[in-house]
Amino acid sequence: MDFTSALPVFLITLREGVEASLVVGIVLACLAKANASHLNGAAYKGIGAGVALSVLLGAIVTWSFQRLGLSTWIYAPAMKQALQGVIAVIAIVLLSWMLIWMTQQAKGLKAEVENSVQSVMNDNTGRGIFSLVFIAVLREGIETVLFVGAQINQGWVPLVGAIAGLAGATGIGLLIFKGGRRINLRLFFQVMGSLLLLIVSGLVITVFRKAEMAVGLLSQINSQWHRLCWGENASCLLGGTVWDLHNSLPDKTFPGLLIKALFGYTEHLYWVQAIAYLIFLGAIGGRYYQSLKS
Repeated sequence: MDFTSALPVFLITLREGVEASLVVGIVLACLAKANASHLNGAAYKGIGAGVALSVLLGAIVTWSFQRLGLSTWIYAPAMKQALQGVIAVIAIVLLSWMLIWMTQQAKGLKAEVENSVQSVMNDNTGRGIFSLVFIAVLREGIETVLFVGAQINQGWVPLVGAIAGLAGATGIGLLIFKGGRRINLRLFFQVMGSLLLLIVSGLVITVFRKAEMAVGLLSQINSQWHRLCWGENASCLLGGTVWDLHNSLPDKTFPGLLIKALFGYTEHLYWVQAIAYLIFLGAIGGRYYQSLKS
């Protein structure tokens, strides 16, 4: 059994889960400090509801792709590729925004959450605490679901990575807030942020590959779609070939399979993909590392 595709999902779930764990831990610590532990139940319900809704969203995405895969509709294969491309674009936007936002807000995260808790603590029903925790967990869950949805064709293996990442994030949260362990979160987020940057950059290559496949399938159905093509030979939308490494480093066997899972490597790389990758990596990476210095 090849678990390579579970690794990037594990890394993203671990990072996103630690962010949610920090928020939850700060909320619970604030409630304990204010002798309002009777509101802990609302926080736990928020965690459960956030996880449940994330799982439900993931199930809907998976079901949608399964229906398209089984559909006899002539456009179903092309729609499946296009939908995966759209989900990948949304995942790129959300993960990039969260990467930069979290880095910029990290220093003031504790104070921000504490202020939010103080503003809703007067509500003895716990609705405010529930909402605060629910949104924090759901936000991270949606990002993970969208990333997995962009790679849904890899079967159930990414789910293993998501579960392992969630378990790891829970463990780190317990070590910090229950075990009293000091963990260098600054270093953790810097390392995970760099890995996340490369993983998300790889999604850029995936987006263009999905667009190429979608247009190619549509062209087989209706030749009018071929008007969108401007490339030659094997490529429709992506221009000339940068490299063809299917003999020396195929992306369906190790180590190419691992590099593909982590960083979006492809044995056939075209100029449009390469240029888009470098532009994205330079723009978002530059912004990210600049935020680390501020």
